[in-house]
Amino acid sequence: METVAELALDPLDVGPSLDVPALFAQEGASLTRLASFYLDDRTAAEDLVQEAFIRLTRSSARIRQRGSAAAYLRSIIINLARDHNRRGLVSLRHRPPAVQDAPSAEEDAHSRAERQEVIDALRALPKRQRDCVTLRYYLDLGIPDIAETLGLSANTVKTHLQRGMASLAQTLEVDR
Repeated sequence: METVAELALDPLDVGPSLDVPALFAQEGASLTRLASFYLDDRTAAEDLVQEAFIRLTRSSARIRQRGSAAAYLRSIIINLARDHNRRGLVSLRHRPPAVQDAPSAEEDAHSRAERQEVIDALRALPKRQRDCVTLRYYLDLGIPDIAETLGLSANTVKTHLQRGMASLAQTLEVDR
């Protein structure tokens, strides 16, 4: 069994109450989005998140309330991003803008095939159901707006939406 003095010597010991892998699983994506807000380069944003977790691990003894670890990580990300931008401002002005990550050909083909399945399933719906579902989920209209557009009552629109979504779910489930 380790003594308290031995535990204090390990700079990477985060204690039993701070579960870093679980914290990463829970907060990693949102922290990457936060870092991406400050940086144009997704790879650099991911590096900042990694560095933030390293710093959290090293200084976990300073965190008085274990529930505030996510807030601590967010402040680390913001400070690292500011430092990154401050240091890289000169080189940033002289380099071309970062190229967005493009999906692979396989991902693109798969995405197109899935969209086509949904379109085919929509076309197979009865006219009113198709109209209601399209207006609701493609144009983001509310029930009253759909009812006004189609000249139907709100309850009729709700019924058509419910039946249309059930039919789509069944059709798309069978295709998989």
